[in-house]
Amino acid sequence: MVLEFMDHISKFIPSIAKPKNPLSLREKVMWTLAVLVVYFVLYNVIAYGVSQQAILSNPFLQLMNIIFAAKIGSLITVGIGPIVLSSIILQLLAGSGLLNIDQNDMVQKARYQSLQKLASIVVAIAEAFIYTATGFVPLANPSLFAVVALQLVIGAIIIIYLDEVMTKWGVMSGINVFIASGVSYSIIAGTAYVLIPGAISAVQSGGAAALSNAFLAFGPLFFSILIFLISIYAYETKVEIPLAFEQLRGVGGRLPIPFLYVSVLPVILASSLELSFTVWFRFLSGVTGSFANLAKFFALYQQTAAGAQSQLTGGIIYLISPTFPSPYAAPYGIGGYGAYFNYLLTSSSQLYLPWGGIMLVPEWLHAIFYVVVLVALCVVFGKFWIEMTGQNPKALAEQLGDMGWQIPGFRRDPRIVESMLNKYIPTVTILGSVFVGLLAALATLTGAVGTGMGILLTVGIIYMLYQQLQQEHLFETYPILDKIVK
Repeated sequence: MVLEFMDHISKFIPSIAKPKNPLSLREKVMWTLAVLVVYFVLYNVIAYGVSQQAILSNPFLQLMNIIFAAKIGSLITVGIGPIVLSSIILQLLAGSGLLNIDQNDMVQKARYQSLQKLASIVVAIAEAFIYTATGFVPLANPSLFAVVALQLVIGAIIIIYLDEVMTKWGVMSGINVFIASGVSYSIIAGTAYVLIPGAISAVQSGGAAALSNAFLAFGPLFFSILIFLISIYAYETKVEIPLAFEQLRGVGGRLPIPFLYVSVLPVILASSLELSFTVWFRFLSGVTGSFANLAKFFALYQQTAAGAQSQLTGGIIYLISPTFPSPYAAPYGIGGYGAYFNYLLTSSSQLYLPWGGIMLVPEWLHAIFYVVVLVALCVVFGKFWIEMTGQNPKALAEQLGDMGWQIPGFRRDPRIVESMLNKYIPTVTILGSVFVGLLAALATLTGAVGTGMGILLTVGIIYMLYQQLQQEHLFETYPILDKIVK
């Protein structure tokens, strides 16, 4: 019923038309560059009425900016958050059976895409007003609330349509390109404006530890490079299952099952969900009366410095987030790692109990809790994703059977292929999801420039882009292949 109802609404929702003729690789690259130019213009334009000084005092924003391909205070403050969150909600509805959709039916698929776009716009409007109303985007003047919120709504809707332009006219989805661009920018900016000045300051201070402190200043960059190399190795690790083509004797191949079978999608969804909680639960910061303890149990917001906006410092939402109060948001700076790890070992956060009383939770336990929850969410989303996208053993075995592939030495039967795939895909899905969760959490907690999740996402996106460009080049060289695949 919901999807059928979209027939009456979709005509009022603007849509980007697909190209009438197939685009060449050169044309797709040009469209991608054009979209990136628009994206970075929006990225660097601060919304009128926003207090820039208050934004700079909030250490939580780097992770938010990277995961949501956003820049708090700019026209794209909301970033890709509405697209990701609406996708998660609709996938959950579809997975629970509340929303029935056949992805092979083009009519239902078009309705679903219209519903997702409408949901993204609704979430964008809601998040823009939440960001502004809760003080997450600090205002220079409270009277400009509506003006700032409207600018954020317009910026968010532009991002939604830029993503659609990229999907239909570019080399890959806008979400991937925006995240990779934002992470690359943050690594360059973080190195140029934070690490290098810190190293120079260490050398200028003199003393016996000057050189060691200067080297220590580049610790976050070292962890970024390490995570980058580990990610590349993980993407190249795979299991190959031999296959034979039934109609052509002697013709065979191998089905690669990569270690990161679901790529970095689990960590995208898990991180987006966690960070969305920290934004949505800001409404609880002003709750008083009999529900005050319950609100603080979920999320405790406090001012960590005079004149600064309130920050998440305790509660369940704090425990599942990778943030720490300033100045320990990341171990940047000379001697930063010493102060950072000392803070983890000696400090604690407050957990208000719903029935009254306060429990002190050590920060090292907070770090462990964050890692465990992130990994668990990655596993859940990893398993969920292969079921929803038709990458589970049963669906993949049916696809291979329809194309005429079978296991060498066995009769053609999808159940045999399925039993073979069942030996690898469930295990690889869980191990890959655990791996990306652990690697992202480790890099984030050690302060890698660009954050662990950002680096993982960027490596995965670059890897997918490389494969797609290879495929595009192959199809342009041998046009007959495109017809065969279709």
